[in-house]
This record gives sequence, C-alpha cells and structure tokens, in this order.
Amino acid sequence: MQLRPAETVIDAARRIARDVRERLAPLLPPHELTLTGGGSVPGALTKGDVDLHLTVAPDGFPRTVATLRGLYAVVHPEIWQDTLATFAVEAELPTGLAVTPAGSEHDVRFRRAWQRIAADPRLLAEYNALKLAGAEGYEERKSAFFTRLTRPAPRAG
Repeated sequence: MQLRPAETVIDAARRIARDVRERLAPLLPPHELTLTGGGSVPGALTKGDVDLHLTVAPDGFPRTVATLRGLYAVVHPEIWQDTLATFAVEAELPTGLAVTPAGSEHDVRFRRAWQRIAADPRLLAEYNALKLAGAEGYEERKSAFFTRLTRPAPRAG
C-alpha cells in the first residue's frame, strides 16, 4: 500500500462528497453526508481513497439502505450490522460509503474519532504511525485506536 499526504486527494475527495450529496439529496429521507477518513484531514496519510459517512434518522435507516442497494455496490457485507451498511461509489478515486443511524455506536465512532484526529496533532501523528507500521495487523491496531478515541472519558471523583 503506497501512502500519500491527504493534501494530494482532498480536493477530489471534496468534489466526490459534493457529487454524492447532490445525487442522494432527492432520493433519501433527511440525512447528513460527511467526508471522513485519512483523505479528509490535512496532514493525514492516505492510500488515496475517499471515505464518506452518511447518517440518517434511525427510523429511516432501513429505507436508506434499501435505496442505496439500488444505487451502489454492497461492500464488506461481513461487517454489516443493524447500525452499519457499506457501499462502493463509482468516482474518480476509490470511494466507500458507510451508512449509520444517527446516534448509533457506529455513527459516534466515525464522527468522534475523526473529529479528535483532526483537532489533535498528537492523535494525527499516532494515526499516521499506524498507517506506516505495515499491513500485518493493521485492521486490529486501527480498531483498537478508534475504540480508545471514542471510549467515554472516565468520570472524576
């Protein structure tokens, strides 16, 4: 996996997010589409792909997933859960679309982790070090990192 700085893909990633947002706006119940992943954070390392996160009200999740099945290819069905569905979007860069109900564990995980990485240079450096450590065990290390970032803070006292 050849890594590159997010700055090399961020403009294209933003275009892709805009195009997907425009395509989905008339087709789905109220939702929010955000650009996430390494390609969304200046200074992050990325393999050059684009990660999109679509959040929808919990009662609109089944309808949204059904609609997206008619638009995009299903990817990673083995990770699908009651609160997570994933699709591939045809675009100028490899693009994945994760769909979650608002407030669900997966929604919080996507949002909170990337907000923290973007806001904290130490966490960004740690994320980049994960990317550079190699493919063997990467998914497990990344999952543990994201779990740590999204775990509720311990209460004082």
